[in-house]
Amino acid sequence: MSFDYPSDLKYLDTHEYVRLDGEIATIGISAFAVDQLGDIVFLELPDINDEITKGEGFGSIESVKAVEELKSPVTGTVIERNESMIEFPEQVAEDPYGEGWFLKVRVNDLSEIDDAMTADEYSAQVEGD
Repeated sequence: MSFDYPSDLKYLDTHEYVRLDGEIATIGISAFAVDQLGDIVFLELPDINDEITKGEGFGSIESVKAVEELKSPVTGTVIERNESMIEFPEQVAEDPYGEGWFLKVRVNDLSEIDDAMTADEYSAQVEGD
């Protein structure tokens, strides 16, 4: 099965994505991750003004199959979190790159995402093309 991986995003090998708009990063999980998880039942995210650190956990996502820690692609301050995804986590599957985002973070150092994968690199890794 082939999934959509928007080319304006950067991806981690732990399946989170990051979209930069100036110094604001929008973070979520890829369509591949959503598919692997199955039915998502719970999402735990940090509070607004919390600091998150690149490479460290910032919350968790739970499905009927597993609980996975979410890893941050950047270091910065949470400025917004998607309350509707916390309330209705199953909706992440409907639009992971649009309405299904998790956090918006003011990034401390934009170069931190330089080592993240492009859409093509991520697609090759997860789909083994």
